Amino acid sequence: MSGEAGAIFPSAHDAGVVPGGRNTTSVRNFAVSVVGRDHPGIAAAVAEVLLTHRGNIEDSQMTILRGHFTIMLIVSTPERMDPADLEQDLEAVRKRLDLEAVVVNEVGQVEPSTDPVATHIVSVYGVDHPGIVHAVTSTLAKQQVNITDLTTRLISPHGREPLYAMMLEVVLPPGVSLEKIEESLREVTEREGIELTVRELEQDAL
Repeated sequence: MSGEAGAIFPSAHDAGVVPGGRNTTSVRNFAVSVVGRDHPGIAAAVAEVLLTHRGNIEDSQMTILRGHFTIMLIVSTPERMDPADLEQDLEAVRKRLDLEAVVVNEVGQVEPSTDPVATHIVSVYGVDHPGIVHAVTSTLAKQQVNITDLTTRLISPHGREPLYAMMLEVVLPPGVSLEKIEESLREVTEREGIELTVRELEQDAL
C-alpha cells in the first residue's frame, strides 16, 4: 500500500505551529489531490514535497479506489510560500511516479469546531446500476440532510451480478424526524430495487 509506515509527514513545528495548535505565523490553506495507480512511495513523495515547502497536513484521506491510490489533503503553509513552486514540485512527483493527476487549489480557512457532527448512518445495498448515488443523495438533499462522509464499494461475486454497497454518515436537520427521512427514502428503495437502512450513531462513535 502506498501509505507505508515509513512515510514522513510534516510536523506542526515545521509549519510554524506551537503546542496547543496556535499558529505562530500567518498561513495559507490548500487542498491537494493526488491520483495514481497504486504502488509504494506515493504518500512519501507527496509528503516530502509538502515538508520542503513547510506544509502542515491538517486533514487527510488516503485510500485505494479500483486500483488507484487516491489522496485528499488540506495543508497549511506559511503565507510567503509560493503556490507556483509547490505545484511545480508536485508536478515533478507526478511525472517521476507516473501518476495520473495532481491538483492544488487554495481554500479558505474554516475553524474545525464548525464541522458538522454526524448523527446517523445510512446503509445501501443492491445490484449495481447507474443512478443509485443520485437517487439517495438527492432525496436526502430535499430534506436538508447534510452528508458528512460517503463511501461506496463495488462487489463482484464470482458468477453473479455486481453488487453495490454505499454507506453515508449524515446530519439530520433540527425538527426533522428519523421517521420522515425513512419515509422519503422508501420510494427510492422501491424504484431502485435496493435495500436501505438508517440507524442512529452511537454516542461513543461520534
